[in-house]
Amino acid sequence: MRLDKTWWRAAGIRALKTVAQTAVATIGTSAMLTEVHWLSVAGAAALAGLLSLLTSLAGLPEAER
Repeated sequence: MRLDKTWWRAAGIRALKTVAQTAVATIGTSAMLTEVHWLSVAGAAALAGLLSLLTSLAGLPEAER
């Protein structure tokens, strides 16, 4: 596995999708939009993105040649 431009692009796209999914799920736990704790949403989404990048180190089919 090489951490080249292709790998970073594939891992970045996966991480961005994971961040968005986590944010939507976290926001969805609030009854009303005014009750959303935005700092918690940002923290959970950022952690999910980091974990996605770390998981991608195990291998990305999109980046395999």
